Parts: sequence; structure tokens; C-alpha cells
Amino acid sequence: MTRRVTGARRKPGTRARSAQRGRPAQHGGTGQLGQVRLIGGRWRGRRLAVVQAPGLRPSPDRLRETVFNWLAPRLPGAHCLDLFAGSGALGLEAASRGAASVTLVERHPHAAACLRASIEQLEAGEQVSLIEAEALSALQGLDRRWDIVFIDPPFADGGQAAVLQALLPDRLGADARVHVESGAGDTAPLADGFEVLRDKRFGDARARLLTPLD
Repeated sequence: MTRRVTGARRKPGTRARSAQRGRPAQHGGTGQLGQVRLIGGRWRGRRLAVVQAPGLRPSPDRLRETVFNWLAPRLPGAHCLDLFAGSGALGLEAASRGAASVTLVERHPHAAACLRASIEQLEAGEQVSLIEAEALSALQGLDRRWDIVFIDPPFADGGQAAVLQALLPDRLGADARVHVESGAGDTAPLADGFEVLRDKRFGDARARLLTPLD
């Protein structure tokens, strides 16, 4: 069952020392909270709570900074979709940098609760919405075309190719951009119908920027 949340309600929590982006690799949360720091735009430097769970995977600031440099010309006014939102560091970063709208999709209930609190903390309810669901299930209920899509599932889960295929032919706008993150050693083929514009490794992570073929 898909649940859509357009606003946010506050969930109290404690802060831990780490400032990193990550998402649970399985559905068991520890209940402890860490932090993620937004690195650019109007909310630059803001720290947001993020759930910690077994398999939590941080994405380094350097990777995020590079990805958003790639996307910078297209972000202002863009409609963005973050299909494995986790901490929200990609989707909320896009909102901070001028996206017109951002839809976050997250299946993990503890991570979704943190995302609702972050949306409220940033007073971003008019710009950012949240869907608590699996990525493919959420896509079935969305009928708009997106300018920018973030696909960054837990590395152990994979599934990037299936999600890419589900975006075609009518979920992407003209000249859209899709960020795909995976393990640095991942050589699994991506879906047909895309051109790889950028491909860079950051430690144990690999970032690729795609655009759909005409």
C-alpha cells in the first residue's frame, strides 16, 4: 500500500556526532539518530536527523558536490524525484539549490519519519512531498514527467536497471537527467535507452549521470 504525505509532522529525536548521508539496507531500524548536512543552496550547513540502521551507507560530501555541479544548470525550476530517499540528502539538497518541486520516496518507516521531521524543520512542505512506498510501486502511481531523477538504492539491494526501465517511456521530460549511484565495483549493465554522460568513482561508490536517448 502506498501512502503519500505532502506535509510533515515533528518526530523528536536525539542527535549523534556523525554528519553523513545514508540509508538503511534492511527494514530494521535501531531507533538511534545520526545527522546529515546539506552542503549548498539556501539551506547550506543545515543539519538534519537521519535514522541509523544495520547496513547504513554514507555518501561522501565530495560525491554529492560533484553530482550537483553536474546538475547545476538544470536545477533551478526543475521537478525532481528521489526514489530511494533515505536521509533525503539528495532530494533535499536539490530543493535547497532551487528545484521547483521534489518528491521523496522511501520504504523504511523510520527513515520516512525522519524525512517528515526534516521537511517540517526546513518549512519545505510546499516544495517537498513524501511517498512512503517501494520505488517501483510509487512510480506506478505517478503520472508526471520528471526533469531530474535520483536512483541510489542500498548497494546490496541493487535494482537500478529495473527502476531505470520503469522510467521509460513516459516518466522523463525532454533532455532529463538521471543520477544513478552504485558500488564502485558494480559492472551490472544499466537499462537500454539511456546515454551515460558522466561516470566517476568516489571511494567505494560510483556515480553515473544518464539522459534518455531520443
